[in-house]
Amino acid sequence: MDWHGPGFVVALVLISTLGWVLNNWVRARHGYAPSDDWGRTGEPERRDVALLTSENERLVGQVSRLEERIAVLERIATDPAARTAREIDALR
Repeated sequence: MDWHGPGFVVALVLISTLGWVLNNWVRARHGYAPSDDWGRTGEPERRDVALLTSENERLVGQVSRLEERIAVLERIATDPAARTAREIDALR
C-alpha cells in the first residue's frame, strides 16, 4: 500500500468523519448533546437554566404533596375498619 498517495488522505478523512458521526449518534441516543468538529457541545442558555430551576422547584413541591397523600392513603388502607369509621363520623 502506498502511504503517500491521495487514497491515504481520503481514508483518513473518511475514518475521522465516520468516527465523529458514530460518536454523535451514541451521544444523542443516550440523551447527551451532540458535539461539533472540535468536541464542544454548547452550553445551555441562562434562561433555560432559570426555567428548569423554577420547574424543578414546582415539581419538588408537587412530589412532597403526593407523598403526603400517599401516606394518608396507606394509613387508611392499613387501619382497622372500625377506627376509620369512627374517625369519619367524628369529622361529620
